[in-house]
Amino acid sequence: MKYTDLVRPNRLLDVPRIGVDRVGDEADAARDPSILRLENMDTDLRPPEAALAATRRAIDEDAANSYLPFHGHHELRSAAAAHVTKLSGRPYDRAIITAGGCSGILNVLLATVDTGDEVILTDPVYVGLLNRVRMAGGEPKLVPLRAESSGWRLDIQVLRRAASDKTRVVLMVSPSLPSGLVLNREEWDAVAEVCQSRGAWLIYDAAMERILYDGCAHIHPASLSGMEERTITVGCATKEYRMIGWRVGWVVGPRELMDDIALVSISNVVCPVGIAQAAAAAALTAPGDGVAESTAEWQRRRDLLMHEFDGLPVIPANGGWSLLMDVSKLGLDSATASRRLMDVGGIAATPMVNWGSAEAGRYVRFVFSNEPCHRLVGIGERARRSLTPSGT
Repeated sequence: MKYTDLVRPNRLLDVPRIGVDRVGDEADAARDPSILRLENMDTDLRPPEAALAATRRAIDEDAANSYLPFHGHHELRSAAAAHVTKLSGRPYDRAIITAGGCSGILNVLLATVDTGDEVILTDPVYVGLLNRVRMAGGEPKLVPLRAESSGWRLDIQVLRRAASDKTRVVLMVSPSLPSGLVLNREEWDAVAEVCQSRGAWLIYDAAMERILYDGCAHIHPASLSGMEERTITVGCATKEYRMIGWRVGWVVGPRELMDDIALVSISNVVCPVGIAQAAAAAALTAPGDGVAESTAEWQRRRDLLMHEFDGLPVIPANGGWSLLMDVSKLGLDSATASRRLMDVGGIAATPMVNWGSAEAGRYVRFVFSNEPCHRLVGIGERARRSLTPSGT
């Protein structure tokens, strides 16, 4: 029997590939060090030294070579709860440790969303979040972001119209992936209004919450009036602490929901990586975590990319690791633009096909966190040669 003779599960019918894998595989296969790797959310900046030292020690510790405790080592759970307490101003004493942030988000969706429930997300949005909503049985409801000269803004009026009696969850990422949107107070207030009026949960993806540029303020949505009991924070060591390969995340939220999230968690990945947990705890508690210094370096790279792309249709990112170019204004679709960037310019960049509505397919994403400034110099000329008829 061939696989094509079998009935594919419905949960996979609307789950596309993310595109990053294809572009990354092609860049790897080329074995060309001159290719600029701007397709994947990686960074070349080192993790905190305290985290590296804790990882080395954990290799020799029997406690790190165990399934237990199923929901995370106690030191890390306490550190994660204290971290969210500090940033939100709300008291938390419990966290569930997960195998990275996206694993935590899937666990929360499985604990909150029933088949047919609607989940509001921005457009464009990371396709991995859309796919997790679909696999949890939810129906994504997309709210467009507006591209402006200073960055992106959430369309508040459309957000309000998108909410319905079927809205179960609002899933917000700030800074947003892939756009770099940083939600301001007016936008967070509108999100809070929708959650409260519809009785919905807010899942706050806090993976990059302190990677902020241009003086943007950090606002934790649980700090807003009436939102402590509705906000579920999903954080991770991946981005801010530059610990991508450690695969450690955490979930912190209302006490009455945490038991259900714990039940899903133990039924899904079972437990997070043992030798990585002490390292994540060290990153969360070390005084020299490097977040501010790393953010300053990422902003320098963003600023250089914006300078290099001057005159091309790019939208500034006010936070995070990536920005978008609207290649439809150059008469191209994003798949074609991505192909030309690789073949002509030696730039690995991901087309935003499936990263939201059809409108998201206008954009190509450039991740600026993994290439130092000296390698980014000249990328503008390479991009123009790839994307414009005259190469200028």
